[in-house]
Amino acid sequence: MNVPLLDLVAQYRAIKDDVLPALQAVIESQHFVMGPSVPQLESAVAQLARARHGIACASGTDALLLPLKALGLEPGDEVITTPFTFFATAGAIHNAGGTPVFVDIEPGTFNIDPAAVEAAVTPRTRAILPVHLYGQMAAIERLIPIARAHGLKIIEDAAQAIGARRRIDGEWRMAGELGWATGYSFFPSKNLGAWGDGGMMVTSDDAAAERLRKLRLHGGAKQYHHDEIGTNSRLDSVQAAVLLAKLPHLASWSSKRREHAASYTKALDGLSPVRTPVVDRCNEPIFHQYTLRVERRDELQAHLKSHSVGNAVYYPVPLHLQNCFRHLGYQRGRLPEAERAATEVISLPIYPELTADQIGFVVETIRGFYR
Repeated sequence: MNVPLLDLVAQYRAIKDDVLPALQAVIESQHFVMGPSVPQLESAVAQLARARHGIACASGTDALLLPLKALGLEPGDEVITTPFTFFATAGAIHNAGGTPVFVDIEPGTFNIDPAAVEAAVTPRTRAILPVHLYGQMAAIERLIPIARAHGLKIIEDAAQAIGARRRIDGEWRMAGELGWATGYSFFPSKNLGAWGDGGMMVTSDDAAAERLRKLRLHGGAKQYHHDEIGTNSRLDSVQAAVLLAKLPHLASWSSKRREHAASYTKALDGLSPVRTPVVDRCNEPIFHQYTLRVERRDELQAHLKSHSVGNAVYYPVPLHLQNCFRHLGYQRGRLPEAERAATEVISLPIYPELTADQIGFVVETIRGFYR
């Protein structure tokens, strides 16, 4: 049996009658850049996030970079973040003119450790950039008091967490609801993926929203009039139309991912070399990835590949140990939980169209390896 890590063709077959007419409407209108579908998507995503403003942009990377640029970072300004995430998080901090300060993660959820964040704050700190990794929200309610006490902004990296939520003081709060600004990614492999690249920023800060809209359009709210030097980071109308057609399916897709995760967790229970994902009791994750901690990870990965079971390691080298950040002076052993996770994690297929037989085959392949 072949079980790919992701099967976008299966998704397309299920929703093509929704997506193709939306695409055709854009083609017939010939409004390919910032057409009507873009503000419609902005409104819909902002509503999902319970934010006042949605500002579409060209990629998930830009959805982090532009809020960081809006902070006006100067040389020496620091942004605290996690080393266990995709490179764009720290790369955006550097490219916005700041210095990433990496702190360790909580070993259960893989998310940033708030206690480590508090210990890392200095007079040069300007912002905290938590990542809601693998579709599970970080403990943002523990970061907010730190930010308030030190006058810092929180920028949420929700690239993997659109629609995830966390119960705080008895109330469900959405990924993107509580930060000063939040970045989402619509890369095709994401839970809500475009047919190309794309991103979205959300915020409830009116001034921030106005600034972000300018920054994505060469720094001007009016054509040919530029208040500052921005960039070209527009979401095209085709991608917006595709995303609008997909958005009504997002909740059911997320529910299906949670069902698959529960099936995996139950079936792998009792297999001592394998630790299934820890879900914080406050969280309702969307399982962008279903990530195990395992013994003999690299051997298991080769075994899965040989049996046509898709898998991936997110992420094999923590950011503080990347060559490009060597100048920051981090040494191996400085952030042990992130470093340990990088040697143990492996992610399994979790897409909504996965069948029970496919899940059973993946589980049996893993159990067969450890037998």
